[in-house]
Amino acid sequence: MELRFALLSPYARKVRVVVHEVGLADRIKMTVVNVRDKPEDIVPWNPLGKIPALSLDDGGVLYDSPVICEYLDAEFGGRRLLPASGDARWRILTRVALVDGALDAAILARNERLRPAERQSREWIDWQLGKMFRALDALEAEAPSFGELDLGLVGVACAMGYLPLRVPEANDPTRWPRLNAWYAQAVTRPSFAKTVPVV
Repeated sequence: MELRFALLSPYARKVRVVVHEVGLADRIKMTVVNVRDKPEDIVPWNPLGKIPALSLDDGGVLYDSPVICEYLDAEFGGRRLLPASGDARWRILTRVALVDGALDAAILARNERLRPAERQSREWIDWQLGKMFRALDALEAEAPSFGELDLGLVGVACAMGYLPLRVPEANDPTRWPRLNAWYAQAVTRPSFAKTVPVV
C-alpha cells in the first residue's frame, strides 16, 4: 500500500496516526506530494486532486481521510477506533464531522486571507472563524469526558496540532485550557509524536 499525503495536512495526519495505531507503519509506503505545484502527483489517484489518497495492494484507491481511517481500522485495527455499530459509532462520527468542519472553516478563512487585501471579504473570514470558534468551544466543554483514543479524538488532536500554526485566533490556550491540556498529553503518544506537522 502507498499513502500520498502532505506533511502539514491535518487530514493526512489523521491517516498517518491511524497507520501507526493499527501497526502498519512498516507496511505502507509514505509519499509526500505537492498537490498545488505538481497535480500530476495526485490526480491519477484522486480526480479531485486532494490528499490523502491510499493506493491498495489490489490496485484500488481510497480517499479521503474518513474513508481511509475507517478502512484501516476495520481491516487491520479490529475496529478499536470506530465500532461497526451502536451508539458509540455515531458519537465518534459526529465528533469526526465537527472537527473536519472546524478544519474546513479555518482553511477557508486562511485562504481568503491569502488573497490581495483589497479582494478579501472580512465578513467571509469572520463567518468561517465563527464556525471554528464554536467547534473549539464545544470540544473544550467535552474535553473532561474524553476517554480512550478513537477516530474522533484522533481528529481533535490533529486539529489542535494544525490550527494554531495556520490561524492565529486558534492559538489561545486561555480560551481552551482543558483542550490544550488534553492535547499536550495526547501528543506524547507515539502515533502523534511521530506525525507532528511540518510547516
